[in-house]
Amino acid sequence: MDTFSTMIIGAVDQIKNAVVKIDIYKTTNGKLRPAGSGSGFIFSSDGFVFTNSHVVDGAEKIMVSLLNENEIEATLIGKDPDTDLAILKIYAQGYSVAKLGDTSALQIGQFVIAIGNPYGYQHTVTTGVVSALGRTLQTQSGRMVDNVIQSDAALNPGNSGGPMINTDGEVVGVNTAVIQGAQGLSFSVDINTAKEIARQIIRDGKVFKAYLGLQLQDVPVNEKIRQHYKLPNHSGIFVTHIEADSPASRSQLLEGDIIVSFNNKPVANSKELFKALTNKSVLTVTDISVIRHTELLNFIVVPVEKKG
Repeated sequence: MDTFSTMIIGAVDQIKNAVVKIDIYKTTNGKLRPAGSGSGFIFSSDGFVFTNSHVVDGAEKIMVSLLNENEIEATLIGKDPDTDLAILKIYAQGYSVAKLGDTSALQIGQFVIAIGNPYGYQHTVTTGVVSALGRTLQTQSGRMVDNVIQSDAALNPGNSGGPMINTDGEVVGVNTAVIQGAQGLSFSVDINTAKEIARQIIRDGKVFKAYLGLQLQDVPVNEKIRQHYKLPNHSGIFVTHIEADSPASRSQLLEGDIIVSFNNKPVANSKELFKALTNKSVLTVTDISVIRHTELLNFIVVPVEKKG
């Protein structure tokens, strides 16, 4: 067998037993009936499971099927529609746990693998490369999802909620099917963002996020500008769109600005900005620095709490 195939098979083998099928049930005409399915994956030894928020939306009963065909009823711990993430918990034994990676080193062009478990006894696999990082994209319901990884690993039906992994078998993203995109592309929520969402949901049952009203894209910072202003950032966050009647629209920020600092700390990518926005202390007058053309400008912005 060729080396490339061996690499893919090895990576999939490390995680396949952690990937699960999720079936939801709702009451119709007085009876509890199947109402949809998707994928998920177990990410902790105490039975916590990542899936998509839209997969379990409105579910009255959730069943998780392991690769060994064991079917277990799951408890919904909480969900965050803004990132299309939900956390379930199963009380069982004999399952594997996915290893979560660190996406700070993920690069455009890097090879990734999308996995799902749409049938409960057999996983599906697609492969591709990362084509964009740190994107903010709009879901079909109009919500904005931050820190999205775009790849050309096609997302099969039923794979939504499953993991995107690297060639070491580590999870780098949670696949989502709620984003409208060109055919042949897939989108997944960055696993570093997903970890923060999971931490808050498991601790508080919900997610706190401050809101600016920006669509963003991670970009490199011009080296001459970086050196001129002695910036620590080699990259920043490009403002692609400012939502009307938002905190950003009431500030001096403009579309085309590159954010390099927020709340007096350098931010090199949208993941770092997202983390800063999960701290309630930013619900006040907050400093923000941007590169506009060749100038470094400092403004204030007043984030507000994002409501569900």
